[in-house]
Amino acid sequence: MPMPFSRHMFGWLVVIPLLLAHGTTTASAQTRDVAGARDYPGIGRFGGSVITGYVAKDFDATRMQAAAFKDGQPTNARRLEGRIIRIAYRTNPGPSILEVSRNFETQLAKAGFETLLACDTDACGGIPFTESIDTLPVPQMWVDGFNYRYYAGRKSDGGRETYASIIVSQNNQEIFAQLTVAELGALENKMVDAAAMAKGLGETGHIALYGIYFDTDKAVLKPESRPTLEQIAKLLSSQPQLNVFIVGHTDSQGAYEYNLDLSKRRAEAVAAELVKSYRIAQARLRTAGVGLLAPVGSNATDAGRSLNRRVELVAP
Repeated sequence: MPMPFSRHMFGWLVVIPLLLAHGTTTASAQTRDVAGARDYPGIGRFGGSVITGYVAKDFDATRMQAAAFKDGQPTNARRLEGRIIRIAYRTNPGPSILEVSRNFETQLAKAGFETLLACDTDACGGIPFTESIDTLPVPQMWVDGFNYRYYAGRKSDGGRETYASIIVSQNNQEIFAQLTVAELGALENKMVDAAAMAKGLGETGHIALYGIYFDTDKAVLKPESRPTLEQIAKLLSSQPQLNVFIVGHTDSQGAYEYNLDLSKRRAEAVAAELVKSYRIAQARLRTAGVGLLAPVGSNATDAGRSLNRRVELVAP
């Protein structure tokens, strides 16, 4: 039975020539991992690959397929919430899609993952299948809806569920693969209200804020930061004589100088938003970035690195 022609397919036919030209220049020029990226522990990468895209969030959602499509529709789609890590890789010409995928599948099996689904293009469900999974944008990740392999697995360890998927495809003879890992867990309450901020400043001279959110390697505040920003503004408005330092912190991933600069830019972004949206006088806010120099957790673990990525208010 012929596959129906969807509006998604039409859109891709329009933009593919432009994307191919852009991708050839961008992907081929990259010879090292993107800043701040790292392999998922215990899984690693296919030899000779570079990381072209990396996004790790303490709490997010992702879509995985645990079974092949039937009649163009999902039969076991899963929306997973928790810590989500997305890592895209590019491998130089030479290996096949199957070789790269099998290597990842073998590593996942060794790590304790049980297979939920392993399929190739037609068996998975063709183009509609690729439209129903999460992938990083071009040129970080490329998926040819006519030529790919997909794997999804699950493991349970001490009552903790973890899912992993890998999709492997090809563009201009180069193999692209994206590993997505979902460590299931409830949303941690990271809100600190104005009263808690005042208490921390009064008792210890500083308070760590984990409700300020940025994307990996960026210093642009995300909308989810608003509740915490509102509480900072409430604190400062209720104590007109209070001035504070806003200090950015990072984990140890990435270069030392890079992290110092990133942490400073993030602190500056918080101050700028307080001035712009909450009318806090600029003179009451001083900013600094100390990068990885003041850890509160071990940088050898994901949990410790999560604690180290923070913004703090410090009393002068």
